[in-house]
Amino acid sequence: MQKPTLVILAAGMGSRYGGLKQIDPIDNEGHKIIDFSIYDAIRAGFGKVVFIIKRENEADFRTCIGDAVSTKIPVEYVFQEMTNIPDFATIPEGRVKPFGTAHAILCCKDTVKEPFAVINADDYYGVSAFKTLYDFLTTDNSSADKLSFCMVGYQLKNTLTENGSVARGCCQMDANGYLETIDERTNIIKTDDGAAYSKDDGATYIPMSADSLVSMNMWGFTPEIFAELDDSITRFFKEDILKNPLKSECFIPMEVGRLITEGKATVKVLSSEDKWFGVTYKEDKPFVMDSIQKLKDAGVYPDKLWN
Repeated sequence: MQKPTLVILAAGMGSRYGGLKQIDPIDNEGHKIIDFSIYDAIRAGFGKVVFIIKRENEADFRTCIGDAVSTKIPVEYVFQEMTNIPDFATIPEGRVKPFGTAHAILCCKDTVKEPFAVINADDYYGVSAFKTLYDFLTTDNSSADKLSFCMVGYQLKNTLTENGSVARGCCQMDANGYLETIDERTNIIKTDDGAAYSKDDGATYIPMSADSLVSMNMWGFTPEIFAELDDSITRFFKEDILKNPLKSECFIPMEVGRLITEGKATVKVLSSEDKWFGVTYKEDKPFVMDSIQKLKDAGVYPDKLWN
């Protein structure tokens, strides 16, 4: 079986953070969070990295990340462009926001022909998550009647920030550890009792368990997902975008949930021994820098990753 590919979602606008956070250093050596994910993927056994970016950011990505990484593993670039839409569709006037993670992954269909993992560029997932994903993607999990995918789940309490609200895909599993449903919730905040989320932009909050299992957009797919995402994007432009032309998005957790509900796919939920963290807001950066330094002090990473 071919070595799996690591696909990195890096086309987000970073509006809450206030800049291109994917290339913002988080240690004294100038590494970005994305460097640690790629380092973990390489030592887990992944064979290629594909960056999904905006075309206008290509030069920055090559200079700040891709050129150094490409000395250790093959690197390719895919552009998530507004014009990459169905023939019948049109871009809503004034739309500048990308069409979502499902659309981003679909942009890889001509580049990725092997099993692949998907991660966010600005999230730290931990060493064991990549090892577990690699093992799944290099094992024959094929089924005669369903597509076989996986995801890595994290406890909600290990993914919250003190500095604002977050969005998370909340998961329910069956007795065998397969995903049953996934509910995308926005405006989740950390509370004294655990966590809470809002359906009305913060007017009221509903408590939720801090031990809830959530998706952090760390997925394992086979290339068969692309045909399903073609259908997803077609439906998105026929239905969803009409309701909210400027902000609606096609999220991969929602589309995976639909495939499960329709009986087209199974998703094995894998567990990670490591804590997730990320830079959603600028105020998160000191915590992330401290966490990375502690991992270096513990010998998990060398001071310089690419030397």
